[in-house]
Amino acid sequence: MAVQGQPPVPHFGILDHAPMGPRQYAIWLLASGGTLLDGFSIFSLGVAMPLLTSRFDLGPLMVGLIGSALVLGAAIGAAFGGAAADRFGRKPLLIIDMAILATGAVFSGAAENALAVLFGQFLIGVGIGIDFPVSASYVSETMPKRARSRMMVATIALQSVGMLMAAAIALPLLQLHGSAIDWRFIVGATGAGAFAFMLARMWLPESPRWLLEHGHPDKAAHVVTGLARVAIDRPMSAPPSAERGMSVLFSRPYRVRTALVSVPWFLMDIATYGVGLFTPVILAALHLGAKAHDPVAADFAAAQGSATIDLFLLFGFLIGLWAVPRFGRLHMQVVGFAGMTLGMLILLAAVLSSGSASPHIALIFLGFVLFNLAMNAGPNATTFTLAPELFPTAVRASASGFAAAAAKTGATLGIFLLPQVKEFWGVAGVLFLMAIVSTLGAAITLILGKIIRDIPEGRGLEEVSQPIVASQGRHAG
Repeated sequence: MAVQGQPPVPHFGILDHAPMGPRQYAIWLLASGGTLLDGFSIFSLGVAMPLLTSRFDLGPLMVGLIGSALVLGAAIGAAFGGAAADRFGRKPLLIIDMAILATGAVFSGAAENALAVLFGQFLIGVGIGIDFPVSASYVSETMPKRARSRMMVATIALQSVGMLMAAAIALPLLQLHGSAIDWRFIVGATGAGAFAFMLARMWLPESPRWLLEHGHPDKAAHVVTGLARVAIDRPMSAPPSAERGMSVLFSRPYRVRTALVSVPWFLMDIATYGVGLFTPVILAALHLGAKAHDPVAADFAAAQGSATIDLFLLFGFLIGLWAVPRFGRLHMQVVGFAGMTLGMLILLAAVLSSGSASPHIALIFLGFVLFNLAMNAGPNATTFTLAPELFPTAVRASASGFAAAAAKTGATLGIFLLPQVKEFWGVAGVLFLMAIVSTLGAAITLILGKIIRDIPEGRGLEEVSQPIVASQGRHAG
């Protein structure tokens, strides 16, 4: 049982000041496998979709349903996964989500009809959705303080690495094998990766902060000793009792923080998936695959173009690895949203331009590259890392899960609503709307950030639990 009135646990200072060694990097990599597989599965589905469409004679409705099933599953998984991790522990959920993801990939790869693919992609989404809040919480709770921000940005950066890994598998397969059934291997590779991570994650220790929060000081001390390689010479004391459950996120001490971690992420995913609609326009402008009549050859050409574009996603994350720890999360989030807005306006100018083809293509690439660099150096990195450092251990994963679920809800809305915008107002209407959404993201980040004023840049995680303790004292009185 937690004991009320005791000060924050000093032993985590040992963990916070431990050096980054091989064990820490191994723990980070295993804990970050879900974001890697997220990028892998998204790229794989994009490459497989033309072959799936040909194999099962899919209509536009089923194509849309399969494409959105992964995102909808992620929203549901994130909402429930975060709360489950706060209750049952980080490690069990890190294993369960990989099992769900592997099962979904097997369903998709072995499918004999479109409904089986749909169900499989939904399961993959659920697994990825669970992993987002759990991995974010786990990495924040196990990494040394001075490396925490950098390693959390690196976790979400593995999304782009996963996309490039999928390209490295799909492109040779399509080129050398060139069969209409290649989609089974491309989609099934996600399952092989998930199964490998599931087995490897059994080696991970439970989060010491979660163990202490749930009344296991001896186990927590053992994990801290193993991570920091420093013996603890006195027993770890339990932290003050803290309120738990989703309702805490909307209590007075935390409601503004909840808005800060969820609303900008919601807006970012609308914009991200909105720009995804513009990718085919870019490929068409470059005539990629235009002369390929064979579906496998056309798919290979489109995959090459997508892989080239995805390189800029990775470059953006590499910038974020340096910039976010140096300039702070909120500063980079605002700058990133501003860059996304500018990228949208450049793309809008390209669409409205009536000049020659070369400047038109140059503007398209400039706008798209700027958007992706700004997004991944800013909001796509910072939104993932904010919640774990703004909420205490008792509700850390729940807050991350709520924020991720809000983001995937925005993505789902983008997938369903933006084609309607395109139908009535064309691509220019979509780009103008995305510029507005990106501008709102910057404005809301600025406003809510000024209200909070105490973003814990470089501070210990235990410091952020004080508002809940104070709130509890008022309730007790």
